Amino acid sequence: MTAVEIFLASRNAKKLAEMQRILGGTLPGLRVIGLDDVPPYDEPVEDEPDFAGNALLKARAGFAVSGLPSLADDSGLCVDALNGMPGVLSARWSGPPKDDDRNNRLLLDQLADVPDGRRGAEFRCAVALVYADAAGTVHEELVDGVMRGRVIREVRGAGGFGYDVLFVPDDQDGDRTSAEMSPAEKDLISHRGMSLRAIAPIVTSALT
Repeated sequence: MTAVEIFLASRNAKKLAEMQRILGGTLPGLRVIGLDDVPPYDEPVEDEPDFAGNALLKARAGFAVSGLPSLADDSGLCVDALNGMPGVLSARWSGPPKDDDRNNRLLLDQLADVPDGRRGAEFRCAVALVYADAAGTVHEELVDGVMRGRVIREVRGAGGFGYDVLFVPDDQDGDRTSAEMSPAEKDLISHRGMSLRAIAPIVTSALT
């Protein structure tokens, strides 16, 4: 397959690397480019009530500016004891500016009195793809993924990002947080890994 580009509406270096790793393994020659690789534009306000809506907003805006097949994701941590919050507010749970350490401290404080048996949670992800076919017809695709686990009481691990340091996934060997797993191990079970593997055949169709 010849080299092709796909736009990801993000400037998060770890997220770009994650998508390159997962999609590149399925689509040889694919190059994922991000917001810093295209002319600046007004990014849409992520004001939808769910992950799918926010992902579509970002993918549509990216496609309109870049003209490339455009991916966007929205994801977050949904905690059972907090009625599914922080959810779509995950990245800004502790208020602006976005700060992972502050978000994690706030979450630990909010769950301080919650017993271990009630600390279930899940990472959820929606990935949207917007592209035009050879006839110029614009298509929109959407997939999602879920990773169940629990929130522990202390920060562990140096990998990943966001709430990975507090989240122990169910579907693994051992009792490691997402931040203690290798990228390859996390990709196999993560909400984003599931979503990207699900959308990879659609990306292949859009790019060939």
